[in-house]
Amino acid sequence: MENLKLDDFTKYKFLSGIRFSPDGKKTGFVLHQMDVEENKYLSNIYVYNEENNSCTKMTSLDEERSFIWKDNDTIIFPAIRGKKDKERKEKQEKFTSFYEINIHGGEANKVFEIPLNVRSIDFIDEENLLVIASFDLNKPKLDELPQEEKEKALKKMEEEKDYEVLDEIPFWANGAGFTNKKRDRLYIYNLKDKKLTTITDEFTNVESARLNREKTKIIVITNSFTDKMPIKSDLYIYDIKEGTFEKLTHEEVFNYSYADFLGDKIIFAGHDMKSYGINENPHFYTMDLDGRNVERITDESFDCSLWNSVGSDCRFGGSRSMVVDGDYLYFVTTEGYNSYINRIDINGNIEKLTGDNGSIDGFDVVDGKINFIGLRGLRLQELYALKNKEEIQLTTFNEWVIKEKKLSKPEHITFENDGVTIDGWIMKPVDFEEGKKYPAILDIHGGPKTVYGEVFYHEMQYWANCGYAVFFCNPRGSDGKGNKFADIRGKYGTIDYDDIMKFTDIVLEKYPFIDSDNIGVTGGSYGGFMTNWIIGHTNRFKAAASQRSISNWISKFGTTDIGYYFVEDQQAATPWSDFEKLWFHSPMKYADKVTTPTLFIHSEEDYRCWLAEGIQMFTSLKYHGVEARLVMFRGENHELSRSGKPKHRIRRLEEITNWFNKHLKK
Repeated sequence: MENLKLDDFTKYKFLSGIRFSPDGKKTGFVLHQMDVEENKYLSNIYVYNEENNSCTKMTSLDEERSFIWKDNDTIIFPAIRGKKDKERKEKQEKFTSFYEINIHGGEANKVFEIPLNVRSIDFIDEENLLVIASFDLNKPKLDELPQEEKEKALKKMEEEKDYEVLDEIPFWANGAGFTNKKRDRLYIYNLKDKKLTTITDEFTNVESARLNREKTKIIVITNSFTDKMPIKSDLYIYDIKEGTFEKLTHEEVFNYSYADFLGDKIIFAGHDMKSYGINENPHFYTMDLDGRNVERITDESFDCSLWNSVGSDCRFGGSRSMVVDGDYLYFVTTEGYNSYINRIDINGNIEKLTGDNGSIDGFDVVDGKINFIGLRGLRLQELYALKNKEEIQLTTFNEWVIKEKKLSKPEHITFENDGVTIDGWIMKPVDFEEGKKYPAILDIHGGPKTVYGEVFYHEMQYWANCGYAVFFCNPRGSDGKGNKFADIRGKYGTIDYDDIMKFTDIVLEKYPFIDSDNIGVTGGSYGGFMTNWIIGHTNRFKAAASQRSISNWISKFGTTDIGYYFVEDQQAATPWSDFEKLWFHSPMKYADKVTTPTLFIHSEEDYRCWLAEGIQMFTSLKYHGVEARLVMFRGENHELSRSGKPKHRIRRLEEITNWFNKHLKK
């Protein structure tokens, strides 16, 4: 066994986009890996065949990140492969090319093109596709112009590319750039006639669209706005034959997180945000196809999020977390510090289908058969089958890590604070020696409504291999324990800070091998906020690394993609209703109390916690004579630590590790 190296994560394989073939005998997915030299991710489609237990690579151009099954033998995927198509894209022409490949062999062939920047497609029948595509109100409709006019329009677009005009909020989105007047719209595209039928208008953003079993109707979740995007959403049904688009929204203010057809009804999940704000756990409901007879089918005991919020820095790409199959809706929940696959029927009867600890990173189901992508134990992502509630590992892409590398197994710690039970963990340094003192790092998760668990976390494992003890917990505000536990609205930096500090006390008392004079603290997003908060309220940490942080709730309100509604919801204040409250919860207020040397990591295109948040705190520390260092990453966003460019992710981890080595190691 050898030590885990800093850049070993560049050799990991990441799985996403899992989809069964219609007959359920083959499982398609996308495999991602890093190319450090080219500083990018290589993505290709793979198919696992259960009949011979084989896994076959279907594409090889390293750019295929999504696909659908056309039939049991054919996969359809978007790609830009030809020279002319690449030139058209460079000129900002709007289109998406689709290729098909037979899983039994042969080359991929271009089969059709849609004159839109397509987000997703689904087959209605052999000739018609359901399409979600991006629409820019500021751009001309090139496909409707004669060639000469099209060339003029393209030239003007090239001249205008250095300007952004903003007249709505949000005007940008993390990971998506400027979004002003841009919406995802719903279309039907006829392959034979090459005809587009537009379903939604230019100011309506489509969040999801799903076909019924008969492929005659579409249930659609939308959000429509002109100047300010509301936090509520709407529900519509579209009749394909009749061409009617009817609103089914059952409450004026409601957040629909999912909707689909189940039997002869619509099943949907959501909440009214009245009790616990925007982060409230949803309930399941049913309604008739005409919007009548709305019924909540889960009771008050159902109190969990409908997604996987178990943190890890070893994922890339996304997968479905809700699927209708037969008489059930299958879905993922986060409970405690693990996530699970469940199913619910039309009457609200829920059955938990997985029981092993870890995370469900995506799944699919056909005729009751379930395959999923998961993190299990200290194993990195693999493909699993679920048979009679028993998990069977199907792939071994990352098996070498657990076989060849020294890893530290997290030790679970529970404690009570204010009568509330908190989960925490410690990872001992690898090659631990009794009687030896070790420095330690406190790691704080983001969210705050996410959780740490016992799954593989590269940075923590690396620090354990560098001779650090690493400890982390799920304070109040975290996911997995219901609405009341997660609700820290108006309390940021108070009860959560108390939980983290008590946890630190308990760890130091229980594990005397930790050198209490050499402890560091780090975290990103909410964890960055809490790092900034901690250094302004205690000097017990010898060094800190604040990542993609919040320092000033007043500036966050007016500069970030979610700021104008997130700040009001989470802090119960705006700059006009209670300026002093926002300032009270801002770490910058306490920057004059800081003595802790602090490293700031921030991305230039982080629109979730904008660069100004890190700069303000860095400037404040420098102004007051505190050792500080700010490292900015160009071309990166809020997801730097999880999906940033390989070289940038290496540099980030080097910066943090070097900072702690400098200050914590004697």
